[in-house]
Amino acid sequence: MHTFYIVDVFAEKKYAGNQLAVFRNAQDLSDAEMQAIARETNFSETTFILSDHSSDGGYDVRIFTPKSELPFAGHPALGTAFIIKEQVIKKPVEAVTLNLGVGKIPVSFGNDQYLWMRQINPTFHRQLSVDEVAPIFTLRKDDFDLRFPIEEVSTGLPFLIVPLKSLKTVVSIHVNLEKYYDWLYRAHPVLKSDPHSLVATGFMVFCPEAAETGNHLHVRMFDDYFGVPEDPATGSGNGCLLGYLLHHNYFKKSELDLRVEQGYEIGRPSLLRIHGQKIGSDQFEIFVGGKVQMVAQGEWEQ
Repeated sequence: MHTFYIVDVFAEKKYAGNQLAVFRNAQDLSDAEMQAIARETNFSETTFILSDHSSDGGYDVRIFTPKSELPFAGHPALGTAFIIKEQVIKKPVEAVTLNLGVGKIPVSFGNDQYLWMRQINPTFHRQLSVDEVAPIFTLRKDDFDLRFPIEEVSTGLPFLIVPLKSLKTVVSIHVNLEKYYDWLYRAHPVLKSDPHSLVATGFMVFCPEAAETGNHLHVRMFDDYFGVPEDPATGSGNGCLLGYLLHHNYFKKSELDLRVEQGYEIGRPSLLRIHGQKIGSDQFEIFVGGKVQMVAQGEWEQ
C-alpha cells in the first residue's frame, strides 16, 4: 500500500489547472511499476517521492508521464513540493528542494498562497521554418508572428516555442497527428532506435492576447508523443517561454512579470505566473509560480 494524493496545480480553485498524482515512500517500486501507475492515473504526470526523509539537502523525486520518465517538469515540481510541506514536513517552511533528474530544484512558498520554482538557465537551440510547423497545426503562414523565430528552448526539458499573432488563431488550432508524427521522426530519427531519448517533442504555442482581463499571454501545449495530446498547464514549458521572451526582447524589457493563461480549450483553465530577467548575454533568472489545490488522498493497492 502506498499513500497517494491528487492535487490541481496552477489552479485558482479546485477542478481547474493541471491534475497531479503524488505517491509517498515509493522507493520499493520498480521503474516498470512506476510507469504502470502513471499509465493508470493517466494524468499528464505522476510523481513518486522516494522517501519521507530528505537526502543531500532535498527530497528524491521521480516524474513519469503516461509513456515515459522525465528529468524535470513544472507542475509536478510545484504539486510535489506542496505535498511534502503539507503532508510530510507538516510545519511552516520557506522552501522545499526537490532532487530531480536535472538536479536540485528549489520551490518556495509565498504569503499569497503561490508556490514558486526557480528553473535552471535556459538554453537555445535549433529554429524551425513556418513551412515545417504550419501543416502540423492546420495554420497559414500569415497566422505566425514572423518577427520572432520558432525555436527550441530548454530549462531541463526542451520545447519548441511557436509565436502566433492572435487569440483567435491559437484557439482555432487543430493538430494533424499524421503530420506531427511525420515531422517528429524526420526531425528526431534517434526516436526510432531510442524511443525514450530526451528531444523536443512538445510545442508551446502562444500569442500576446488573453481571454481573461489582466492576463498577458494565452498558451497551448501539445505533446502527443509523451502521452499528452494537450496539457492544461505546463510549468517547464512556460519557463522556456519566459526565457524565449527575454532572449528575443519580445516585450522590449529586460525584466518581465506576466500572467499566463492555459488549458481553456480543454476545460481546465489554469493561471501561471512567470517572472524573470536577463542578467547577461546568456544568463537569465527564470521563476514560474502558481497555486496548488488539494483534491483527494487515498491508499494505492499493489
